[in-house]
Amino acid sequence: MGVFSRSWVAVTVALFAPASIAQAELSLHVGYLEVEQDLPPTLSNLDPVPEDNGIAGALTGLQDNLTTGKFLGHSYEMTHVTVPLGDDPLAAATALLSQTPYLIIDAPAQTLVALADLPQAEGALIFNATAGDLDLRDTDCRANLFHTLPSDAMRTDALAQIFVQKRWRDLAMITGTHPQDVSYAEAMRRSLTKFGLRLEAEKEWVFDADMRRNASQEVPLFTQEFGDYDALILADELHDFGRYVLYNTWAARPVTGSEGLTAVTWSPVIEQWGAAQLQSRFEDAHDRDMTSQDYAAWAAMRTLGEAVTRTNATDGETLRRYILSDAFELAGFKGRPLTYRDWNGQLRQPIALAHPRALVAQAPLEGFLHQINELDSLGLDRPESQCEAFQ
Repeated sequence: MGVFSRSWVAVTVALFAPASIAQAELSLHVGYLEVEQDLPPTLSNLDPVPEDNGIAGALTGLQDNLTTGKFLGHSYEMTHVTVPLGDDPLAAATALLSQTPYLIIDAPAQTLVALADLPQAEGALIFNATAGDLDLRDTDCRANLFHTLPSDAMRTDALAQIFVQKRWRDLAMITGTHPQDVSYAEAMRRSLTKFGLRLEAEKEWVFDADMRRNASQEVPLFTQEFGDYDALILADELHDFGRYVLYNTWAARPVTGSEGLTAVTWSPVIEQWGAAQLQSRFEDAHDRDMTSQDYAAWAAMRTLGEAVTRTNATDGETLRRYILSDAFELAGFKGRPLTYRDWNGQLRQPIALAHPRALVAQAPLEGFLHQINELDSLGLDRPESQCEAFQ
């Protein structure tokens, strides 16, 4: 079938602790399943997606686990499987699940749901490191599916908080046509309503001309009918047209969303809270900056490592129970411990509000309180969740 087109990448180190501190010798095998996707062409190739996007973060997390594990007699290994376009991802997942119940997945939302529903996946721990779709954390949630990538709603809630803080209340939005753009736009509308803001105008981006030549003529005309507004939101998750909107709008207003001031999982401009150390280790190993997808895969691998370290166990039931408990904390280089929501498996985490050159703020912002955990002001809170799988 070709689902194992990339040869096994197995990294195994058996390191034993001194007798004085040795615990039970344990080994954990993690699978990384990458489902290739046919992305549509974009107007610019200035920001190519790294070929090792995601897997590089998992490898960094694996190395961190091995560093900790050598003192405890714990070893870790990872198998990386790529599913080429046109091949069956469920067949590849079934084969991988026959080797390990612990998977990190790079796949679209519909594939994640189908994979989690496989009979072989019952009792598995599956980590979504790439799909931000809100439904995966809500009506389409699964008890064996965890999310280390923030939902789109967490990111749009972070932007809505800064809109409120800066009193940008009259907003306009340009939306792309790709599924990721549509999902982001839906999350943004929800966030604006949640925080008492309003969308004054919205238009769909329908140009197929070469904006590299026409942006200065077309974009002012396209945005002129928005009239006056406080900020412009771009729903362009493929980074197709948004770059050409900046500084070309009819009204001189801030640009936010997918370009300009963005809400991101991770960025090279994050340097506080020990983040510079993680950034440096990643760059030394992979000769590039860490992306949000890399960070999500790193967090998934480190979640498993932290759970094994604290429980001294490798069985799925023990690890799952600990990961969802109040005792679990992941040091995620974001200024506060990261934990999981026990109602839908989402990793709680601060969201960076940044532009390409600097960090502007980190949400949740000051003044946005919560009765239990301020991080739950971002994304689906327990009363809002329709997820029943975790009940």
